Amino acid sequence: MGIAPKTFVIHLARATGRRARVEELLRQSPYPAKILDACDGAKLSPADRTAVYPGTDLHVPRYPFPLSDGEIGCFLSHRRAWERIVSEGLPHALILEDDVAVDPETFANAVGIAQAWIEKLGYIQFQVRKLTVPSLTVAEDERARLVLPEVTPLRTSAQMVSRAAAETLLAATEQFDRPIDTFLQMRWDTGVKLHCVVPSGVFDRTAETGGSTISRKHSFSAKLVREWKRAWYRKKISALSQGSYRL
Repeated sequence: MGIAPKTFVIHLARATGRRARVEELLRQSPYPAKILDACDGAKLSPADRTAVYPGTDLHVPRYPFPLSDGEIGCFLSHRRAWERIVSEGLPHALILEDDVAVDPETFANAVGIAQAWIEKLGYIQFQVRKLTVPSLTVAEDERARLVLPEVTPLRTSAQMVSRAAAETLLAATEQFDRPIDTFLQMRWDTGVKLHCVVPSGVFDRTAETGGSTISRKHSFSAKLVREWKRAWYRKKISALSQGSYRL
């Protein structure tokens, strides 16, 4: 028998309000599950921070916002998960963030269809929000569909990642200039197309587990500026996504 897949639940030690949720996810995992200690971006030294986030533009389109400590830590946490997949020789792994909940039956169905395709596709999301963009169907049964969205949805709450995809993404992210979910949208740059299983059986429970460890507060005027910049950026991403929207 080969090496079995694993589940990694990314958990920030100081987020004690999420510990009960983590234990539940470990129990519900379809694979042997481990807690993966999240990187605390607030504790990075200036040198360590600059080494991975130099503050320069690395990709097109330019990302219009500076990254927060939480966003840097989140990116590095997922890199840790990819590193574990590679170093342990796993065929693939489930990577879950600690602010989600799952419906066991629906999630099991979603994992089943994802597992059948993960070696070929590389990265399959289990989104916590309804898919609102057009999508191409790769496979389906009476319970779920596996699709390629026109524009890759944001969020990295839950996903299945193959070893080959982990290797590719590690090589591409020794340095980064944007949050992980926006980076993963750039399939024309990474060569990794993110697919989704719908319904996923995964739900966001951020509010119930103590709130976000990433988000920041902004003044009203700053929010207006950010919304304008965000709309500009999304328009660019949407346009670039068209060129790689094919099976």
